[in-house]
Amino acid sequence: MHQDVNYDHLLDELGTQGSLAKEMGASLLHGYVDQDGVQPIGDFGPKLLTNQFDNQIWDQLRSELNDATEYAFAVAFVTDAMVSNLKPLFRTLAARGVKGRLLTSTYLQFNQPDMFEELLKIDNLEVRIATVKGFHQKGYLFKHRDYQTVIIGSANLTASALMKNQNYEWSLKVSSLNNGEITRQIEENFEAEWRDAKPLSEDWLDGYRKAYQADHQVNRAVHDYVTPSDEPGKAQQVKPNQMQTAALNEIEALRLAGKDRGLVVSATGTGKTYLGAFDVRAAKPKRMLFLAHREQILQKSCQSFQNILGGDPANFGLYTGGARDKNAKYLFASVQTLSREEHLHRFSPDDFDYILIDEVHHAGAESYQRIMDYFTPKFFLGMTATPERSDDFNIFNLFHYNVAYEIRLQQALELNMLAPFHYVGLTDYAFADQYEEEVDQYRNRKQGSKPSRKQEQRAVELLTSKERVNYILEQTDYYGYSGPVLHGLVFCSSVAEAEALARAFTAAGHPAKALSGADNGDRRRQVVHELENGLIEYIITVDIFNEGIDIPCVNQVVFLRNTQSAIVYVQQLGRGLRKYPGKEYVEVLDFIGNYKNNYMIPIALTGDNSYSKDQARDTVDIEPTVGLSTIAFDEVAKERIYESLSKVKLDGLANLRDAYQNIKRRVGRIPMLSDFLKMDSVDPQILATVVKPRNYNRFLLKMGEPVEVTDYEDQALSLISVELLNGKRRHELILLRLLLQRSVVKEADYVRALKEAGCYVNEATLNSVRRVLSLQYYAERAYPSRASYGGVALVNYDSDQKNYQMGEQLAQALTKRGWFYQLWSDAIETGLLRAERYQANEQFTIGERYTRRDAVRLINNPYDMNGQLVSGYRFTSEETGLKEAIIFVTYKKAKNIRKEINYNNRFINDHVLHYYTKNSDIKLDSANVVKFMGGEYKLRLFVQKSGAIDETEFYYLGTCRYLNNSVQKENQDGVPRLAMDLLLDHPVEHNRYHTFID
Repeated sequence: MHQDVNYDHLLDELGTQGSLAKEMGASLLHGYVDQDGVQPIGDFGPKLLTNQFDNQIWDQLRSELNDATEYAFAVAFVTDAMVSNLKPLFRTLAARGVKGRLLTSTYLQFNQPDMFEELLKIDNLEVRIATVKGFHQKGYLFKHRDYQTVIIGSANLTASALMKNQNYEWSLKVSSLNNGEITRQIEENFEAEWRDAKPLSEDWLDGYRKAYQADHQVNRAVHDYVTPSDEPGKAQQVKPNQMQTAALNEIEALRLAGKDRGLVVSATGTGKTYLGAFDVRAAKPKRMLFLAHREQILQKSCQSFQNILGGDPANFGLYTGGARDKNAKYLFASVQTLSREEHLHRFSPDDFDYILIDEVHHAGAESYQRIMDYFTPKFFLGMTATPERSDDFNIFNLFHYNVAYEIRLQQALELNMLAPFHYVGLTDYAFADQYEEEVDQYRNRKQGSKPSRKQEQRAVELLTSKERVNYILEQTDYYGYSGPVLHGLVFCSSVAEAEALARAFTAAGHPAKALSGADNGDRRRQVVHELENGLIEYIITVDIFNEGIDIPCVNQVVFLRNTQSAIVYVQQLGRGLRKYPGKEYVEVLDFIGNYKNNYMIPIALTGDNSYSKDQARDTVDIEPTVGLSTIAFDEVAKERIYESLSKVKLDGLANLRDAYQNIKRRVGRIPMLSDFLKMDSVDPQILATVVKPRNYNRFLLKMGEPVEVTDYEDQALSLISVELLNGKRRHELILLRLLLQRSVVKEADYVRALKEAGCYVNEATLNSVRRVLSLQYYAERAYPSRASYGGVALVNYDSDQKNYQMGEQLAQALTKRGWFYQLWSDAIETGLLRAERYQANEQFTIGERYTRRDAVRLINNPYDMNGQLVSGYRFTSEETGLKEAIIFVTYKKAKNIRKEINYNNRFINDHVLHYYTKNSDIKLDSANVVKFMGGEYKLRLFVQKSGAIDETEFYYLGTCRYLNNSVQKENQDGVPRLAMDLLLDHPVEHNRYHTFID
């Protein structure tokens, strides 16, 4: 039908190519009239948002807000959690002078008074309460410079409605020019209701709070897991959660296999103690011993076991400094007490047939070892959230490498097993210039700076000054907390600072007490009790709440110190992640000063162990969500993290050695590259290329391992490590895997294997694979050369017989089935595992990173460019018969770059790039310009943000095409340029787009 309609004529009436009206017209015709007859231009067409399959409404909302000149929300239901998520963004908008309006309601009294109180803190947001009966709107209107966007549908302003995989929502995003009819109707309706609505004020809120409380009985609930029984000794009807059910099955499987030990690695707050109780109930031991290093842990654990196991309370007893219930069936013992000879030998070695060790990462201590060596139970169960150790003790070896179950923090958050965190990275208080240096020395004193005692005292005075304390409290008040009462935990750097801050907080009307390692157990318990019961608002501490102490009510965590360890950071973050009645989330405020270790923050927040700077930058740039947890940074905090990242060598051998030893302890042997990938550790590509001539065997030699390969084997390993291990093209790896299984591979079988793996197949790609594996792709000279990769073909292709055969020298090396065979087959397996992040049926995957050399190979160029592709673009040579181009853009070039190569390419919007050709391509009839404009070549666009020394990869943004009539001559810094607009076939993903242009 569309063939009979002249859409081109209709679109021409809307404006010239590249005009907003024409782009919007094409997108709307495509979306509403004819998806086949009209090619959309940009991202102005209607779009259904569902929260499924990376279609998160929250991301779209953030994107629209970032670009808006003003905004208006009409939403019936609003939660405090979502207001908390939006506060950092509202602050950013306020700095740009952008204001907004929110029209909401008291419909069904869903909206809580505390939420309205938080809204009053947002200066650039005007809030009114609708008076219309049954107000149930769910619409978001964003005004941009020349157009408007509306998101309207089923999604309220709640975390469950806007964030991925919580609720299945339908919301429609539509756009129009400023005089569009549909947005005019929506805006007029909003304005009419806005005029009749009541402004949100303190007086209105007082009245609403009274009415709300009258209709809602406030009951103080108990912990999520257990409802107390009226009958002492009766077990509670508590069912294992998702983690516990899976872990119980695996632990039982270990016992059935005859294993006498098992290790559970489980994030804080996921229910390790109840897991232990459930397993004891399943194992039915005659006697059980529970070991821990703190009496507070023992007391709480004993109560938890009673809740699950039930029975006579006399069966449960403590063996500590103050209790000696030696004969209890279920004995909860302090390691410090029981490890003493006079206490240990009061028991027989076989008294307990089940021993459970909590926080088992401490088990390397002599006291633990003495107990474990003495007793002979049928089963040892160890539990920890952090098995990684900074010393040489191997927890995994202690439990014979029997890891029954593992769930880390990020996975637990994704599964909604913990309270989500709302993290905000804030700029710390800015002192006058003359004080910044001594404060920074104090902040980084554990990393080489050694201030004198007088300087340290002066720094503490500054850090606890009235000005800084007021600044901190302004932020904690603005960002708030979840629940009716503040229960805050503050981590700082020293005892003197903690004590001074506690006094200053209290004087400012926020009662606080300091705790440190010098405080005994009684004082710690008393202060925690005061926090839990609302007698104080804050505990200010120095690293004593890293583990073992549960304060589930904590709803605000404040970091006022340097991040010395990602593990400690996660432990401290975990203090607020336990679920608790009335707590929807924990607010995490990180005051980021000039710390050398700031680079650890994005690594700790996402649990990323890849040692990739690009990945760490992504966390700061994209501000990803983890389940319902959100991450946000203010601009100065971002810059401080970028600066720290630029100075650290994440993939230095010192860091990699620690990661290597952790995995080696985990598997109990020399680890293979695939081990690192399977255990979410260092990116194998880093390990395999960090030591020249770049292969994993060379890295193992640096680690002191007794490994050995021949010179040829070393060179062959370098090829697979440098060129293929990244998995960006599966084709070579699949062929090499087939050749490990048989001596000759028919081309038909190879093609079938490629198709079964979902790979694209064409003659150009097959020919490229042949050239790479025969080494014809590589030059005789320059690095990498054919000689550097062994000099002879890894794989030979018989064009007559249409089959592949392994090269003679490689075949002989592999026949020995020695160390080289293990490394070679492991590299193939690892490359194919790593390839799962890339689309098999496409040459490139939008949003993934590629080097220039990657791109040259993947467009099937017949020759490697030896890393010399430094110009902005390259077209395939005529001899290949291919018509492709790769275009590389560094969005923000270095300040001191030569003006001759300072092409200030810029995005006009998320789907049009204003692009400059090279100096040599200044004429309209030059060969490359004709190729750009002709439409015959497939133009592939790769963009990186800054071109920093360590930023060698570019994000692939997809294919693009020349916008007709957009070419023009311009002058930049006195240098004549030829400019044109390139239209992307896929708009830049909104989060990535903002990282480029910000």
